[in-house]
Amino acid sequence: MNNENIKILSTEILSDNWYTLNKITFEYHKKDGTVETQNREAYDRGNGATILLYNKENQTVILTRQFRLPTYLNGNASGMLIETCAGLLDKDNPETAIKRETEEETGYKIKDVQKVFEAYMSPGSVTEILYFFVAEYSKDMKVSEGGGHHEEQENIEVLELPFKNALGMIKTGEIKDGKTIMLLQYAQINGLVNL
Repeated sequence: MNNENIKILSTEILSDNWYTLNKITFEYHKKDGTVETQNREAYDRGNGATILLYNKENQTVILTRQFRLPTYLNGNASGMLIETCAGLLDKDNPETAIKRETEEETGYKIKDVQKVFEAYMSPGSVTEILYFFVAEYSKDMKVSEGGGHHEEQENIEVLELPFKNALGMIKTGEIKDGKTIMLLQYAQINGLVNL
């Protein structure tokens, strides 16, 4: 960390039950020369990766659906969210991690992935940076039913959808997940799947 306008004064762990929630006290040197002491909370869950699997010939994409408690608590009646496959890096590099997560969650064993960008998804409170990938898939890459790991309490439904329908689900509100919207729009802008 090399921002000369920031000086960390203290870090207090508020919770480390699932991931780590820290309370950070720091000095912020403002442009007018004054120094302000601020407190913020930052949730550290590690970094992650996400991928959009697409099939040019069939004009389809692979997405997942699973229960997400925070969305349920914020008014999503079922708590179910349609998303691109994603997971934490778990000390792997992003490419290795997304290949692992793709096979675990979707059942597709992919070899070639293309990193398209990286982004902070909620920089006001979460430290995570997310690495975004795309990859072509075909039926012969299917090695299992996917669904995630039982021991990680994952219960993931694999969806194969026409690309056009997936794009339409953004407008209807059936897809509300930020990373999924970003990757579907990336695919549309870059012509990965013909409409």
